[in-house]
Amino acid sequence: MPENKAENSKTPLLDTISEPSDIRGFSADQLKQLADEVRIETIDAVSITGGHLGASLGVVELAVALHHVFDTPHDRLIWDVSHQAYPHKILTGRRDRIRTLRQGGGLSGFTKRSESEYDPFGAAHSSTSISAGLGMAVARDLDGGNNNVVAVIGDGSMSAGMAYEAMNNAGSSDSRLIVVLNDNDMSIAPPVGAMSAYLSRLISSKSYQSIRHFAKEIAEKLPKRVEETARRAEEYARGILTGGTLFEELGFLYIGPVDGHNIDHLLPLLKNLRDTEENGPILLHIVTEKGHGYEPAEQSADKYHGVGKFDVVTGKQDKPKSNAPSYTNVYAEALIQEAEKDDKIVAITAAMPSGTGLDKFGEAFPDRTFDVGIAEQHGVTFAAGMATEGYKPFATIYSTFLQRAYDQIVHDVAIQKLPVRFAIDRAGLVGADGATHAGSFDIAYLACLPDMVVMAAADEAELKHMVATAAHINDRPSAFRYPRGEGLGVEMPEIGKPLEIGKGRILREGTSVALLTLGGRLHDALEAADELASKGWSTTVADARFAKPLDQDLILRLAKEHEVLITIEEGSIGGFAAHVMQFLANEGAFDKGLKFRAMTLPDIFIDHDKPEKQYELAGLKRADIVATALLALGEVGEGREGITPASA
Repeated sequence: MPENKAENSKTPLLDTISEPSDIRGFSADQLKQLADEVRIETIDAVSITGGHLGASLGVVELAVALHHVFDTPHDRLIWDVSHQAYPHKILTGRRDRIRTLRQGGGLSGFTKRSESEYDPFGAAHSSTSISAGLGMAVARDLDGGNNNVVAVIGDGSMSAGMAYEAMNNAGSSDSRLIVVLNDNDMSIAPPVGAMSAYLSRLISSKSYQSIRHFAKEIAEKLPKRVEETARRAEEYARGILTGGTLFEELGFLYIGPVDGHNIDHLLPLLKNLRDTEENGPILLHIVTEKGHGYEPAEQSADKYHGVGKFDVVTGKQDKPKSNAPSYTNVYAEALIQEAEKDDKIVAITAAMPSGTGLDKFGEAFPDRTFDVGIAEQHGVTFAAGMATEGYKPFATIYSTFLQRAYDQIVHDVAIQKLPVRFAIDRAGLVGADGATHAGSFDIAYLACLPDMVVMAAADEAELKHMVATAAHINDRPSAFRYPRGEGLGVEMPEIGKPLEIGKGRILREGTSVALLTLGGRLHDALEAADELASKGWSTTVADARFAKPLDQDLILRLAKEHEVLITIEEGSIGGFAAHVMQFLANEGAFDKGLKFRAMTLPDIFIDHDKPEKQYELAGLKRADIVATALLALGEVGEGREGITPASA
């Protein structure tokens, strides 16, 4: 039911809405008012929760118009990436929870099938909407259905090859699919916009399509050369007027560009597309402004793409100060240092220059910085090509996005033993973005590859050394992973020094329990060792540094000299612990009574929350390490609720 609001509510029309069917009878003027109110609500909600504000503000009018025209959820509406879906959530029965966005137990920052029937496809990575939409459209046709399928894809997502693979497939299909290209990187002057809107209404109308169908049938009866000439004449005439030749060549009926903030232009177009009897795919090109309707976002360089909590009036973001540098900044500064010494070092990012710190590298070395767009597959093979010519590419990609290029890592890099360096940001659990962006699997999917060097930084100083290490590995591929957020505040070296490949370090010597960490759990392991020592159990703490190659001497020593050996990593089952266990098993270490426990991320997808809460749920905090050790020693240990301490 609609929320009860005071008489002086800023959103009186929105207050009367509980689901999209409530706006189907609205007039154009009411829809314009509703769009204004949805924008107010979106800004206010994100000011409290943080999130992807700019993209959502850019599609307010589109979201209102789509839900007015189409019979959602019977008609399927897919939002690519879906960080533009906050207005959609407000309109689809989730307004009462919108201020729980990206909070523990609250709404996801992306579309999610388990969250609402209005989310037919879950998305957080880009360029998937057309493929999913085509799958739904074909399934509908096989079932004899007649509902509409609409995929909204941003222009940035069109830089990924998957979108073109899907369009190529859709263009050869008779299945009716509507793709809305949300182009937020240009603007339309009013006269041009009016002309384009008129032409678009004409092209999408039944009368035009009937004439087009009739002309096509006539042309097919003419000699082949005449038919082909007529077809090309029509396509190129409309291409010159609208710029849609590329999409026409892919088999789409192209319509646009149209002002995506103009309700009067959007409504007749969408109704024409809804009611068309034409088969095959249609692409509607709309032009929007990221951050539209909120001046601080409009004036911001990144249009408030991703923001923390902020003051609605001033737009000033609430960014807590930290005494420790972020891992991303440490990486950027370390890479700049290495590049100052070696002009063969280049850096590659896939549409994330600021997120990966390569914006700073780009300022220092603009000719050696390459943003390939949302195209991780291409980016990895591009790096491989540079490596063949003696350059030293650092492919700087979030762990979750590197998954998209796995075949290229295997086929184009690893098999050819090319020295591409993979700088893997956002390793481990990442907080508000949840399971879709967690860096859970890179240890497992990289450490299984022959000759790959895989490192994990325990703190920011170690990260600096690992950048230097990777820069010096010229005979094989290498990777180093590091977490999201701030470092631990450790003393930083002036310059990074290459580590000995495959060698870990011991930070504390003990006799009973050995804690062998890989990556960011080292601090918790040291605290756990203190607690175990207070209980009378002398504990060794070691940092493996390398998941591959393993420090076999260190591992054998820990196994021989301790009753209990526990590995701890911020990665999935099948990663570092699996390699250690296989090595120890083959060495016969378990034949002699060693008590081994593996602490990994649990075999579940962990939803969005604060990172510390996520690691508590994962059972990888100090208390969990202590409980695991005590259980292995035969003492009583208590794990956290819902998580069983690691046991054999």
